[in-house]
Amino acid sequence: MANSRGLAGRAVEQAVLLANRFGVDVTRERFRYRFLHALSGRGVDTVLDIGANTGQFGRQLRRAGYRDRIHSVEPLASAFAGLQRTAGRDRRWTVERAAVSDAPGTLTMNVSQNSVSSSALPILERSVAAAPQTRYIATEHVTATTVDDLVVAQRLDPDRTLLKVDVQGYEQAVFAGAAKTLDRFAAIRTEMSLVALYEGQVLMPELLEALTGRGFELWFLEPGFTEPGTRRLLQLDGVFLRREPA
Repeated sequence: MANSRGLAGRAVEQAVLLANRFGVDVTRERFRYRFLHALSGRGVDTVLDIGANTGQFGRQLRRAGYRDRIHSVEPLASAFAGLQRTAGRDRRWTVERAAVSDAPGTLTMNVSQNSVSSSALPILERSVAAAPQTRYIATEHVTATTVDDLVVAQRLDPDRTLLKVDVQGYEQAVFAGAAKTLDRFAAIRTEMSLVALYEGQVLMPELLEALTGRGFELWFLEPGFTEPGTRRLLQLDGVFLRREPA
């Protein structure tokens, strides 16, 4: 019986691999078979991870088989301590404590109860009603840098780098701080909101217009935060690749 189950498992695995080879996604591992495949096709060998929290995205990359360089940036003290522990034994994963904004300086971060919903922007009641653990409980003053400065300081080659942005409504400021380098990134992965969850944030239509206007194409979307009561999708992740010459 055990042997027959093993044979069946291998048969399923081979069928999935065959389907993937023909571009059909029948696996639950879409992150690996779709996202990492897209990065590999563009020669991406570096990830600039903005808003890393405790390293969840980096861990996801490693579990999916990505073995190249990651540089993660996280502003909050407690989350950064977790990020250091996560990346500590990985020689290809460096970390930095900073906020990323439109200009260098100091930024006041609002710390949420669940940490991951922390933002430089005031939170709206829509978010707190949907998920009470997003409520702010403290503030921290953090050194701020920009994407342009990170590219120089970390000696990054944007042409081979994924810019990942998860900053809870603060995306516009992050992209403004990449005025010199944004057009050169091979790929961008950014969180986008369908409804306002933070005061003053830019929503998905504006981000789409801004990024496509800078030479990127939207390749796919991944659902994120859903409102429990209405089951309405509130946030999602968009993956953009730089448009190739015709």
